[in-house]
Amino acid sequence: MASTFQPRRRPVRFSPRPAKPSFPSRPALPPAAVVDAVLRFHDVAVDQGGDRTLLRLSAHRLHQPEVEAALGAHATRAAGVAILWNERESQIIRVLEAA
Repeated sequence: MASTFQPRRRPVRFSPRPAKPSFPSRPALPPAAVVDAVLRFHDVAVDQGGDRTLLRLSAHRLHQPEVEAALGAHATRAAGVAILWNERESQIIRVLEAA
C-alpha cells in the first residue's frame, strides 16, 4: 500500500530586499566659466604658505561689468568659489566651494 503522506504547504511569504543605503549626492562642480573667471578676475589673494595662495572674488569685484559679462548667470555661485593655487607650478591645487 502506497503512502498518502503529503507535507503541509506553507503560504509563500516574500520578504522585501533590504534597501541600499542612499549616500548623499555631491553637488555639481562649478562650471568652467566660474573657475576661469576667478582665475582671471580675482582680487583677493590670501597667502597659505608653501607657495600656495587662495584666490577669490570680492563682492565689489563681482558687480563690475567685465566680471558680470564673463560669469553671466553664474555670478551668484562665483561668490562662494575659491581656488587654491600653486605659485611654483602655476596650477590649480583644488577648487573649493562654500556650502
